[in-house]
Amino acid sequence: MPLSMPFLRGQLVVAVLHNPRQKFWGRILGLEAAGLVIRGVDLAPWEEILSLVKNGQADQVALGTRYVPLHRVESVYLDEPSSGAQSLGQGFQDRTGIDPQVFLADPLPPGLARKARR
Repeated sequence: MPLSMPFLRGQLVVAVLHNPRQKFWGRILGLEAAGLVIRGVDLAPWEEILSLVKNGQADQVALGTRYVPLHRVESVYLDEPSSGAQSLGQGFQDRTGIDPQVFLADPLPPGLARKARR
């Protein structure tokens, strides 16, 4: 019986990496045998990220799109509530007032970004 894969493009996840050890929270853009593509943030400065976003300084957050080779991926968790605790996405929205899917949306291509600012 084939293993059902619950990780789909656009889902919020926590990825735990090793060498060096890091934890990322973000939105899956791709997951294949070669690696994981995630748009998100390193969880180490989580409180600082929440504060910056809440205070209208989201452009100061190191939000990025990363490819991580699968040999660095220790585990991937769906960002979902557990044992009465909120998911990171729910906590992000509660504390910043911003939908995490909007915050983690794909950036506009450079040409469109210039037109959007005009």
